[in-house]
Amino acid sequence: MMKVNVQSIHFNADAKLIDFIEKKLQRLSRYFNQNKSIEADVFLKLQDTGSQIHEKIIEIKLHVPGGWVIDKKTGSTFEAAITASADTLKRQLLRHKEKTTTHQHVRLTDL
Repeated sequence: MMKVNVQSIHFNADAKLIDFIEKKLQRLSRYFNQNKSIEADVFLKLQDTGSQIHEKIIEIKLHVPGGWVIDKKTGSTFEAAITASADTLKRQLLRHKEKTTTHQHVRLTDL
C-alpha cells in the first residue's frame, strides 16, 4: 500500500482530483514488494502565464527503498499532467528496481 500526501499550493484541490491522483499512484505500487512501504509526496501548483489561462504543474516525489524517484510535469489540466507523470514514474521505477536487483545479485555472487 502506498501512502499519498497531496499538497495544493495557493488553491484548494477538490476531492475528485485528489482521488484521481491517489488511484493513479496506487497502480505504481505493484512494481515493488508489498512488504516495503512507499510514500508519495504530490505538489500541485498553478503557473501564472500572464493571462487567464494557467498552466498546471504537478511534482511527484516517490520515497522508495533505496532512494527517491522524482518527476515534474506541466499540462493544461492536472489530470493530463498526472497521467503523463505516472507513465514516466513507471519507467523510472522499473529502471530503479532493475538496478537494485542487479546490485543485490552481484553482492550475492561475490560471497
